[in-house]
Amino acid sequence: MNLVLASSGTVHGSAYLEYLLPTIDKLYKDVEEVLFIPFAQPGGISLDDYTDKVQLAFNSLGIEVKGLHEFDDYRLAIKNAKGIYVGGGNTFLLVSKLYCSGLWEVLKDAIKRGIPYLGTSAGTNIVGRSMQTTNDMPIVLPPSYTTMGVLPFNFNVHYLEPSKKSKHKGETRAERIKEFQCIEHTKVLGLKEGSWLRIKGDDIFLRGGKKAFWFEKGNVVQLEPNANLGQQKS
Repeated sequence: MNLVLASSGTVHGSAYLEYLLPTIDKLYKDVEEVLFIPFAQPGGISLDDYTDKVQLAFNSLGIEVKGLHEFDDYRLAIKNAKGIYVGGGNTFLLVSKLYCSGLWEVLKDAIKRGIPYLGTSAGTNIVGRSMQTTNDMPIVLPPSYTTMGVLPFNFNVHYLEPSKKSKHKGETRAERIKEFQCIEHTKVLGLKEGSWLRIKGDDIFLRGGKKAFWFEKGNVVQLEPNANLGQQKS
């Protein structure tokens, strides 16, 4: 496998994907065209406008971007892709559209074959076992919450640590994950904005210079930057 899974497409004070460009450049080495799956549509952006936004970010890398919606045969487009990017937005919407288009197996097969895959936010969520630990609003109801299961754990992207100074009385991200783990035994990785996983083969390195949080039922472990999750993922 050859993946970059980022918590967010943007970090404060920088342009879209700017902080990830050196990593993206290495991921898509010798790839001239990337297939972009824009189905998560953040803020209701159109498929064309979202694709144009990605193209603008990729211009400096000399990579052409083609939106999946531009093809007549989605499955064939994924099979033939030399590089794939699934962008962020609403995970419920993304998962629903992937189910309705029958794309799960062909997308998973591409990843297993080693096609370079970039996921940000929702595009990261779908690589895990299910989308049940997303922060997104359920604006549509997918046929199932089950996702690709390429990695045997779930993600909570845009993860925020509880602040002792906060007066907010709603549940924290950690509390929400504990609620999930009262029902399911799936492990969860809390990934902060500006962090990403670099996956090659069996190695899963935490990048971005920030800690991440590994939730097992009844236990939370802080993972230091550059930790290898390959030994901890099962």
